[in-house]
Amino acid sequence: MSFESLGLAPELLKAVAERGYTEPTPIQMEAIPVGLAGRDLIGSAQTGTGKTAAFLLPILQRLDENPRPGTRALVLVPTRELAEQVLESARAYGRHSNLDSVAVYGGVAMEPQTRALRKGVAIVVATPGRLLDHMGRRNTDFSGLEVLVLDEADRMLDMGFAPDVRKILDALPEERQTLFFSATRSGDVDRLAKRALKDHAAVEIGRRAEVAEGVEHVLVAVEKSEKRGALAKLLEDLPQGRTLVFTRTKHGAERLARQLRREGNEVTALHGGKTQAHRNKALERFKSGKISVLVATDVAARGIDVDNIVMVVNYDVPNDPEIYVHRVGRTARAGAEGVALTLMSPDEWLLMRDIEKLMGRSFPREVVPGFEPSIPPLQPEDRPKRPVRRGRSVRPRSGAARRR
Repeated sequence: MSFESLGLAPELLKAVAERGYTEPTPIQMEAIPVGLAGRDLIGSAQTGTGKTAAFLLPILQRLDENPRPGTRALVLVPTRELAEQVLESARAYGRHSNLDSVAVYGGVAMEPQTRALRKGVAIVVATPGRLLDHMGRRNTDFSGLEVLVLDEADRMLDMGFAPDVRKILDALPEERQTLFFSATRSGDVDRLAKRALKDHAAVEIGRRAEVAEGVEHVLVAVEKSEKRGALAKLLEDLPQGRTLVFTRTKHGAERLARQLRREGNEVTALHGGKTQAHRNKALERFKSGKISVLVATDVAARGIDVDNIVMVVNYDVPNDPEIYVHRVGRTARAGAEGVALTLMSPDEWLLMRDIEKLMGRSFPREVVPGFEPSIPPLQPEDRPKRPVRRGRSVRPRSGAARRR
């Protein structure tokens, strides 16, 4: 199937082609016709599958076919980074139209956002907290709103935005189209969808808690005190390329980035304690290749739209198994291959077993020579317990992470 067969306007097809896309992804094939028909939709698909274009292209076509002033589309997202990326995509796909757009999020001055909102910009991309601030100051007018998008709805709930989202829903016109997207589904997500949607279509691509087929999952057993040394050795030995490293805390991210720089790595940190200017600069340096390693907290687990991340490293095993899915979804995007490498200390073995249960499969246990744990790692329940093969090094399968 081609983009032409989906019923998109010529100016949108031109913009899609200019971005280098020739065939729609499964979520785009299913969701775009529903969006163009004006129906409500709940879409669920693994990360990196093109959900942004799946809702932006129908919105742009709808708004461009019947031009009028005022704010006509609202896209709610959980993080500043995702807001900027959705804004970038809206402007790229809408480059041959006259539709204007703005991103509204915290951590930056309100005045430029206020001017755009009061002007009545056509498409508003916003995080819930900052949007409520503007609504409380009467900077917004959603009386003519036609389309609402809830993007990464599960992440918004995870971050505690449920009360804010409900307030925003209550303030919007009931007669609207709502497009609801989530990487995973849960009871909370389904309850929010029920509140937001009417007579909706449902699209679910792949099974829940699934990541791209091109991801090679490797578990590295190591003592907690030896994690930094083991990671430095892995970064030295494995093929070079963009590497995204996740820690639990912003202090841990800063400390690890500092230590890795001492080891000679080009690395910076990204977390919620950074100013927006610093976060934008860190992402830009990572995208441009000026740095090869980005150490981040889960603020970056979703929405980082960076091509050719060859390896994701879980420096700390996430407490929530679904966070693992979101983290490793940053690699092996758009049919590429990549490595998801997890450093697990003995106190994290049970957490890793929960992740394997969610994923429905077991991952190989490896060690880094010179950094073997004092006791063998806990094995999956469906495999016999056996000692760690000491001295076996971590090696991605052929082609998995050998692109420079």
